Amino acid sequence: METFIVPINQFQIYLIVLARVAGFISAIPVFSSGQAPAQIKVGLTAMISLVLFPIMAPQVPTDEFLVVPFLLLLVAEVLLGGLLGLVTRMIFTAIEFGATVIGYQMGFAAANVFDPQGERQLSLISQFQNVFAIMIFLAIDGHHVLIHAATMSYEYLPPGEFNISGNAIPYLIELSSHMFQIGLQFSAPVLAVLLLSGLTLGLLARIFPQLNVFMLSFPLNIGIAFIVIALTLNFSAMLISREFDDLLHRIISMLTYLAH
Repeated sequence: METFIVPINQFQIYLIVLARVAGFISAIPVFSSGQAPAQIKVGLTAMISLVLFPIMAPQVPTDEFLVVPFLLLLVAEVLLGGLLGLVTRMIFTAIEFGATVIGYQMGFAAANVFDPQGERQLSLISQFQNVFAIMIFLAIDGHHVLIHAATMSYEYLPPGEFNISGNAIPYLIELSSHMFQIGLQFSAPVLAVLLLSGLTLGLLARIFPQLNVFMLSFPLNIGIAFIVIALTLNFSAMLISREFDDLLHRIISMLTYLAH
């Protein structure tokens, strides 16, 4: 019986592909959820790398690697994959930011839950909107876009050409500022209605001094906020879908900046 032996250079190329894919997946909330067992995440990373290996292998240098340069290359690939995944994570962070503002304004400041995905305290509205965004992301095949982006990353940026001294950092700062803009757009309808509700309650307090406006505002703001959230779900879905549709362009722009 013959023993199947994998050539060392092929195994090294697979590890390089695995490093970038692992960094890419570990930074994306959909795949890096703490609710999923570690065995499933490791298996998913290994299988995606194995499927993409024949496509990416021609872009990887086939020379023999020394131990130290090879380990440094793996670290650079993990960082590059994490940086590309960060572009995707910013969209989910923007949605959580906008939903957190809504939760605080509607009176859920003290009602937080533990988010196993991010391992932190998260408001109830943020948790709901985060799940809503993940459902839209999967419905529009956003995970297919990310796999396609991982494949294209080797065309724009082969291993060993990771350069962060160009315009990559300014572009990342620009995306960060856009994140706050998305959060404000996401929370604007609810904040506007709650502002009108506060003005109305203020006028009622002046007209009827005996009215306990402070106690009345809690259930009223919560009810109004839930109604507005329900009525603006289509708007929220359109906003989230627009950001996900532009995701591939942002990743390609980041790769272009990292290559120069």
